[in-house]
Amino acid sequence: MLDAVREAGVLAMDYFRTGAKKWEKAADDPVTEADLAVDALLRERLLGALPGDGWLSEESARSPHAPDQPFTWVVDPIDGTRAFIDRKPHFTICAALVGDGTSLLAAVLNPATGELFEAQAGGGARCNGEPIAVSSHAELKDARIIGYRAMFDAKHWRTPWPRVKVDMVNSIAYRLVLVARGDHDACINLKPQNDWDIAAAELILREAGGVCTNRDGDPYRFHGSGGKNQNVIAANPVLQARLVDKLREFEPKVPKQPAS
Repeated sequence: MLDAVREAGVLAMDYFRTGAKKWEKAADDPVTEADLAVDALLRERLLGALPGDGWLSEESARSPHAPDQPFTWVVDPIDGTRAFIDRKPHFTICAALVGDGTSLLAAVLNPATGELFEAQAGGGARCNGEPIAVSSHAELKDARIIGYRAMFDAKHWRTPWPRVKVDMVNSIAYRLVLVARGDHDACINLKPQNDWDIAAAELILREAGGVCTNRDGDPYRFHGSGGKNQNVIAANPVLQARLVDKLREFEPKVPKQPAS
């Protein structure tokens, strides 16, 4: 898996430097020739070595998950395609091996920065071979959070947030592994996420001592056949529980539409 992801990173950077053709799969959903090329390479390398496994990717036809396929590769060839198109170093290549609803092996590579995050269930998490761990910051006050700044506007909350530092990067997988390494204390994303967006990064975060659930505190199940896991609340266990509790106060205010 690691060799395949590294090779995919070299290919992605060729397109990143020279530019890639792009188009819209659907409204506000861009894709590039690099996404498809990386997808094809990973599929060839991973299923070529293990042809009995299932396959779930954002960019290629899905192999039906059959009962005799206990393991499925869940892949996002380029997570953060908009950043890739804009030549910003905030995109990742993600691969996870999923079995019985949970990730067992995972790799998240940012080829532009040379950061390779990896984990094996029960084996800890590493970045470029060095062990990583989530931060120990347990309070909302002064937490370093990756999320959309507009969400923290006081009008959306029954009680205001204490002082926090909010940053943003494009790739949801990159956000999660930055929390896993302790660069940030937490990640909040209330938009629905597909399995391929988070299956790899969730294991890396978990093995680094973190917890990632939806906004209700429910754990994820990766079924190997698609489906969204609602949203992402990630941090060390104490802070994550406090974030889930805080989100019960979230009441988004939608601007009123002018009368017709």
